[in-house]
Amino acid sequence: MSSAGAVEANRLEDPALVRELYEASMAGVEIDLIVRDICRLRPNLEGVSETIDVHSIVGRFLEHSRIYYFHAGGEERYYVGSADWMERNFDNRVEAVAPIRDTKLQSQLETIIETLLADTENRWCMAADGSYHRATTSADGSSVDVHEAFMERARDGESY
Repeated sequence: MSSAGAVEANRLEDPALVRELYEASMAGVEIDLIVRDICRLRPNLEGVSETIDVHSIVGRFLEHSRIYYFHAGGEERYYVGSADWMERNFDNRVEAVAPIRDTKLQSQLETIIETLLADTENRWCMAADGSYHRATTSADGSSVDVHEAFMERARDGESY
């Protein structure tokens, strides 16, 4: 089974972590990063980050949760926390990250990540040169606005 990961955070600046993500990509790990603000990693660099996609979602709600998902060796792990992946947060602050072990909550986090990655209205995709282009509509021509989708679920009293 292949390895994969997904992260949602506001910033990815820590140089050591960027190097680790490049190494994971070179080992074949599929990685989706949803980073609203500064991202020092460059995706889709030949031989370096070909398996990494970087997305940025900016819309009605600017603050994002911090969700971390890892899948390797048939085991899935989910975490939530306060830390953006920044050197100052890792080295000079006290941040909290907690594992999510409840399968219902894991399913909700998976739905959140999938909805974020399906967004066609607010999502931007980073190119290897660091420029961004707007996400395109899905193969069936439909569009998804993640903020509207989350608000609709809340109005309908649905959880994830």
